[in-house]
Amino acid sequence: MPSIYNSWAWAFCINFLIIAIAQRFPFLTNTGWLHAGILGTILLACLGWSGWFAVALYLLLGTLVTKIGFSYKKSRGIAEGRGGRRGPENVWGSAATGAILAIAYQLFSGYGEYFIFIGFSSSFSAKLADTFGSEIGKRYGRKTFLITNLKRAKAGTDGAISLEGTYASFFGSLIMGLVMFLLSFINSLQSLFIVITSGFIATIMESYFGAVFQQRISWLTNEVVNFIQTLFAALLSMLIAILLININ
Repeated sequence: MPSIYNSWAWAFCINFLIIAIAQRFPFLTNTGWLHAGILGTILLACLGWSGWFAVALYLLLGTLVTKIGFSYKKSRGIAEGRGGRRGPENVWGSAATGAILAIAYQLFSGYGEYFIFIGFSSSFSAKLADTFGSEIGKRYGRKTFLITNLKRAKAGTDGAISLEGTYASFFGSLIMGLVMFLLSFINSLQSLFIVITSGFIATIMESYFGAVFQQRISWLTNEVVNFIQTLFAALLSMLIAILLININ
């Protein structure tokens, strides 16, 4: 998949040229853009433009859905801070798993490509599902419940879910799965099913994990939970893929 751009120097120069232009858009903080440049360098050097575009689309879609009903969410104290701009902690909480898998792809010279790509795809499918579910749920969720006991909870509470947010989560996982399919990271309906399913399951797991542990463990920030979610999605999808190959 990597082409002539499989050069770290080229990738670095191209990414920071793009970042210099893109900083005018209110997607990330200044340091967030810097870290996005580092992430983009890794993706472009290891996976080529397909990997870069996949994550750029994730960032764009995640930012746009965050802006939906932002004034309403802000008035209730449940909007993303900094006007919805993401910082470096958000960049790596969302993309550290994907970056690790991209580096693994290059280090192993494509060995295990199918499993690496399905894990890569699932990690971003899970994260977009989480963003869609959280942002749509906070704005349009009519009844919000704790996932652990189904007791009513305030929107924005760790582990709180709504029917509308759950539907949005599945839709987010579906969209990111289709993006990965169109960019040829996955190339069959079976792989697409694995990615969508793993991303959605990981999002449900993330809600449960947040409800049970996040208030009890001080270092378990949203970004750490996001990393755990994306790692879980990647590992789950690779495990399912291995099991299906053995069955077939």
